Amino acid sequence: MIKFSPFFNMSVGQSIGIFDSGYGGLTVFKSIAKKLPQYNYIYLGDNARSPYGDHSFETVYQYTLECVEWLFAQGCPLVILACNTASAKALRSIQQRILPVKYPNHRVLGVIRPTAEVVGNFTKSKTIGILGTRGTINSESYLMEINKLFPEINVLQQSCPMWVPLVENNEHLDPGADYFVEKYISEIMAKDERIDCLLLACTHYPLLIPKIRTFLADDTVTLLGQGDIVADSLFKYLRKHTEIVQKLGQEAKRNFYTSGDQVSFDKHASIFFGSDVSSRHINYNSNQL
Repeated sequence: MIKFSPFFNMSVGQSIGIFDSGYGGLTVFKSIAKKLPQYNYIYLGDNARSPYGDHSFETVYQYTLECVEWLFAQGCPLVILACNTASAKALRSIQQRILPVKYPNHRVLGVIRPTAEVVGNFTKSKTIGILGTRGTINSESYLMEINKLFPEINVLQQSCPMWVPLVENNEHLDPGADYFVEKYISEIMAKDERIDCLLLACTHYPLLIPKIRTFLADDTVTLLGQGDIVADSLFKYLRKHTEIVQKLGQEAKRNFYTSGDQVSFDKHASIFFGSDVSSRHINYNSNQL
């Protein structure tokens, strides 16, 4: 088992932590920073172990917990899992098993519940498609959450295992990406011709929207990303939880960390975030927990 080196405690005060296995969470961070620009933020991308989509539940849980605890150590009383796979495979266990015992004054939120709460507003036919990683799709988290909130909606799912690698390697707009974009779009749309909303249930996927549009026969299909949805949900959450707000610094600081190659992270992250990113590298060590 790998853990983060404990000496890397570069506190910047009380910040909102945002975590993703790689770059995708930056699309959520971008929306959050636009909606709530005054707060301090720390973003952590676990690029050294990305992608999470094909890992087991236990592995994703362990990786996610390590990253969440690192963010806690940096002064983050609230952490957003801006990763659908981590939200599907790790969030509930962290909330139920870890926080009450070790961190009763900390909170961890995900991206699945906020999305499920509003997805019914984007379909007239009551038929939607979910596009996600294998991990997210196999967890059936969206099926369960949407069924609780909108039992009348028919939900079809499609895993897109090649999309994250394409995006992570900045090849998502190249002609070589066409085959895999068309393949998954054709497969999901063939499942039900009434689909009028496609939920991009991976925070990497918004960068593929131009490609996806070219392979949708019906230009009225809504492509639903999660950035603005999660930002709106966080805004409402903080309005209700003033005890969290009171802990947060409001100097509008942005700090970025990666477990992978710093130069590569900065180059790719700037594309996702929409402005220049300068990150710090965090090391792993091989000590056994």
